[in-house]
Amino acid sequence: MCIVTELGKPSVKQAWTTALQSPKKRDKLLIGSFIVAIMLSGMPIFFNYIQKRQGVLLSDWVLANIPAHDVSIIIFTIIWGMAALTFARALYNPVIYINYVWTLIFINLARMLTIYLIPLDPPVGLIHLLDPLTNVFYGNTVITRDLFFSGHTSTMVLIFLCLEKRSDKVMGFIAIIAVMVLLLVQHIHYTIDVVAAPFLVYLIFLAVRKILKLDQLKNSEN
Repeated sequence: MCIVTELGKPSVKQAWTTALQSPKKRDKLLIGSFIVAIMLSGMPIFFNYIQKRQGVLLSDWVLANIPAHDVSIIIFTIIWGMAALTFARALYNPVIYINYVWTLIFINLARMLTIYLIPLDPPVGLIHLLDPLTNVFYGNTVITRDLFFSGHTSTMVLIFLCLEKRSDKVMGFIAIIAVMVLLLVQHIHYTIDVVAAPFLVYLIFLAVRKILKLDQLKNSEN
């Protein structure tokens, strides 16, 4: 018997049981999760290497006209609040999780490539972001040269793209703008880092959905 919620939607157990019974969804769920786990475990090595390099200090008119302030708590609250919302939605809709995980894989690969090819020194006045959760992926060390393109902005854009409810997307869009502005206020990134991220993430999202045919999973049963 199918267990449903009060709103008539499948329960968490039913949603994931159904997804795991579908070969197309099951393979993408398991393989994607495995790749992300391997990738995250190796990221501290990459970022520690990046942090030791010398880079180029950019002249940024926008940052030069914004006094630096520590807004770590606000950034942390917005990012992890939206992450919690996405997790809650994915509990009842595994396709959201699949879209997120597979796009995240290629976003991380793209960021590692651009960060490696475009070595930059941190902006003048940078105030280190205090984020105990994200710092785990950096090996609990201070990393300031993971600049182009912005990972925090990328995360917010990816969340926006994966969410499906209109009200969720409205919150997601507001969160994107807020985080982009706050990153500049804290001088964590150059302007080009945060401005380029939405465009690059959107292109990656479209490419991943097309290549892996993720748009076919929503109504797929096998």
